[in-house]
Amino acid sequence: MSLNEDDVRKIAFLARIRVDEARLAPLADELNNIVGWVEQLSEVDTNGIAPMTSAVDIATPLRKDVVNDGDKVEDILANAPDREGSFFAVPKVVE
Repeated sequence: MSLNEDDVRKIAFLARIRVDEARLAPLADELNNIVGWVEQLSEVDTNGIAPMTSAVDIATPLRKDVVNDGDKVEDILANAPDREGSFFAVPKVVE
């Protein structure tokens, strides 16, 4: 794939980047070099290679999923403007 000045102008427009007319040709050359490198990557044989999520093979440590109330009711409601028992009290908004 080869990019010309019109392609670069369109890419710049879509990216909302202002590019001077004098910079279009050098930018087209730079983008063609980048596309060339990307095309080289498609030549690499990746059959039999498992996808990686990390460079190091580690497992994520997990904690037990235990349901509890947090035992922090008083700490949570300490700064509440209004409360009823162990609940927040809010004004009625629907009749």
